[in-house]
Amino acid sequence: MSAMPDPFASRRGPLWLHPDDDLAPNRPGEYLRGLPELAATDPVLRRVAQRLLGRRAHLDELERRLAGELLVGTALDRLEPAGRRTLHSLPLPARAVLAHLTIGPGGVFAVHTVHAGGAPVVIGAPAGAEPAGDLIRVGSRTEPHPRLARRAAVRAARVLGRAAGEPVEVRPVLAVVAGRIRMVRRPADLPVLDMTDGTPPAVLDRGTPVLKPDRVEYLHALARDRRNWREE
Repeated sequence: MSAMPDPFASRRGPLWLHPDDDLAPNRPGEYLRGLPELAATDPVLRRVAQRLLGRRAHLDELERRLAGELLVGTALDRLEPAGRRTLHSLPLPARAVLAHLTIGPGGVFAVHTVHAGGAPVVIGAPAGAEPAGDLIRVGSRTEPHPRLARRAAVRAARVLGRAAGEPVEVRPVLAVVAGRIRMVRRPADLPVLDMTDGTPPAVLDRGTPVLKPDRVEYLHALARDRRNWREE
């Protein structure tokens, strides 16, 4: 009788990797959970404290962002049986964070989350002098999420390329949670995933595979090592 597969194998570090340097156990939104505003485990006490400080709107925004990271991260994790490995909350220099890095047969993707709550999101609409591909409209606000997604992908490619000793392509992705998404012009270099219902985005691995399973595991091993992210 064949041995049962180990569902936690991809979360265990190699024997040479110290647990303090292993990023695989990081949860989605780990960087937000550590903020003082979200430190209180009881959400009622947290809201009372923030209301007294006059920071309720700020707390609402942080909680919405955390909810988005949880939804997107959980959906990406559910692709693991199909050979996709995902890491969350990767620390970049200068206190920046890469929310999700997912590696699978279809390639390596840096996933940037946009959680608009019930507000609509418009993608590809020009805003003043800014190029249409750099900004999106979230409700009544114009925000630079495409630019941030591309920047995260460039930084991740630099880190992985240095660790691997050869170029590693990392593509940016926008994972959007919104009441409605309207696509005025789809960015050619930036896949946009509607993650509102939490469905795993299998589209990332459609088409001809570009990474073999051993390459996926190799890049995942490099990416989970905290030491590789300390410099760019």
